[in-house]
Amino acid sequence: MRLLLDTPIWLWMLIDPSHLSSPVAEQLCSEHNELWLSPVTIWETLLLSEKRRLELDPDAHTWVHHQLATGAFREAPLTWEIAAESRLLNLEHGDPADRFLAATARVYGLTLVTADQRLLRAPGYAVLANV
Repeated sequence: MRLLLDTPIWLWMLIDPSHLSSPVAEQLCSEHNELWLSPVTIWETLLLSEKRRLELDPDAHTWVHHQLATGAFREAPLTWEIAAESRLLNLEHGDPADRFLAATARVYGLTLVTADQRLLRAPGYAVLANV
């Protein structure tokens, strides 16, 4: 499977795997799956750090660069097509980050790994639920 990680999933995978369900943890560790990240996930991670809702050592930028350099993550670039697709989604809310992640999953044919119930309920893209 080609898995697009929602921001909490990426952070839990790296910082606190106890938040991951067994099926999700198994899929994230499987050598048969590709792990994808959107630039939106990096942006959200840095924003959480700036708001002091997440502490990363030695600092958020260094931590993110280290994770991207040592992890087996593929980049799902944010494109014009994704921006346009984000406005067509039938989501229960208007959170731009969630819209971009869902549209990225749809455009690239990725499975969005998330615990967000609003993203899990939305139609039009594949999901792997962390429940």
